[in-house]
Amino acid sequence: MEEHEQVLVDMVKLAQKEGLQGGNGSWKQFLNVYDRKFGSSLSDPARRPREALVSFLQTFTEKAHVKFFAHILRKHTIWEAMEKVGKESPDKESPEQRLVRLTVEDPYYMLKYSFPSYDKEWLVTKVRKKIKLTCSNSMLAIDCEMVLCEDGTDALVRVCIVDQDLQVKLDELVNPCKPIADYRTEITGVTADDFNKACCSLADIQKNVKKLLSKTTILVGHSLYNDLRALRLDHARVIDTSFVFRTPDGLSPSLNYLCKSLLGYELRKEATAHSCYDDAVAAMKLVLAKMEQGVGNNMPLIQENTKNVPESEMAKLLVHRIPISVPTEELYGILPGNFIFEQKPPKKGQSIQHSAHAIFNSPQEAHQAFENVQGHLEKDKSGLPQKLIRFKLSSGEIVGLYVRKMAEDYSLHQVSPKRKDIQDENSGHSKKQKMDPCDDHLQEIETLKQELGEKDNQCDDCLKEIESLKKELTAKDFQVSTQDKIIAELKKKLTEQKRSKKQGW
Repeated sequence: MEEHEQVLVDMVKLAQKEGLQGGNGSWKQFLNVYDRKFGSSLSDPARRPREALVSFLQTFTEKAHVKFFAHILRKHTIWEAMEKVGKESPDKESPEQRLVRLTVEDPYYMLKYSFPSYDKEWLVTKVRKKIKLTCSNSMLAIDCEMVLCEDGTDALVRVCIVDQDLQVKLDELVNPCKPIADYRTEITGVTADDFNKACCSLADIQKNVKKLLSKTTILVGHSLYNDLRALRLDHARVIDTSFVFRTPDGLSPSLNYLCKSLLGYELRKEATAHSCYDDAVAAMKLVLAKMEQGVGNNMPLIQENTKNVPESEMAKLLVHRIPISVPTEELYGILPGNFIFEQKPPKKGQSIQHSAHAIFNSPQEAHQAFENVQGHLEKDKSGLPQKLIRFKLSSGEIVGLYVRKMAEDYSLHQVSPKRKDIQDENSGHSKKQKMDPCDDHLQEIETLKQELGEKDNQCDDCLKEIESLKKELTAKDFQVSTQDKIIAELKKKLTEQKRSKKQGW
């Protein structure tokens, strides 16, 4: 796809994401009018011709919408300039600028960093008209904490900024100036009492942040787009460690995992609150470590030693990305076996999803439940096995979520010596048979064969359905063609009748 067409595709996708409507409504509503044949059934902008994308964008005439699309063009212009400069003079490109370019080139950059900054509440920093390789590369790492307000929105309550020397440049509590429904103290560490000290508004914080920024300052953070959206800040030069440290399969490791794997320390213990300062420092340390190692060199992520996972943790399954619309009682229907749910609070910037632990009586029960649940098997960003599960709620809505193990499979066989003795006494099999993994491998192969067979059947069903739809379309085309001929004949007869009447007169 050409660059200009990609810009159009991004514009349409972002219009969908922001819920924008032009003169003919939303993108799908527009398609139902623009394309009578396929309508909104073919809604992927990347599969639509350039003319359709342009026609849709031309329906937007409001000033705010025009500013929004101009902002997207600005983002693309910056990206193209960075790419051009980097390719023309790769030896002169600084490590910092290289990391900025890696962030901007990420496939999710446009989707995550195209903010509605046309709104008057947003602070937009100026950008150099010409990208220079010799410009300043000063960096500031930033992290924010948010609370849930009664109107269902997230609001900024704390912001911390550190420089390259890990010195604090800003650390302030922010008053959201509207009722708070959940302080998320277990995540943010912020309580109701803290707000007695919070005298800064969002506008005050924006002014303080603006004083620290110049056109060339680089902002650093992990999933930095969440922090910038909370601050209502649109800044061009950014390094996002969730993009820079993507795994080969495209996943973004958590900040805590990156710290353990690359920096050799644990950012926070289980069930402890976030710290803006600690998170900002961690993001800056990761960037500095990447530059020291060499931006072009891969920093291999070290797999966690799951042999040391406590047995109590092995008796759990993590159920995550749970839509908040799913009632807790309906979650008990997705997993087999006896267990209880332990709810976890939503992460920063994720008020629409949450997670929970399904706690079983033993690691074996948790393992068996994971094996028995139906779903697409894959690995999460830490390399741990998980399954994508889709199920229907009592309301009829179909939702999806993930069920993940707490450690790799081999950890499940590490039972305590006492329990092992009991198993040996009760089992009729020999120790050699217990240690022989062949049976397990054969069972796994058979399971995979069954899954492949089921997928083949699903593919066959899809192909049959496609053929059936093709036949229906052909029949409809024939019907329309026949109707057109009949209409043409009727028009012809009507014309002849009119002529005959005129001649009769």
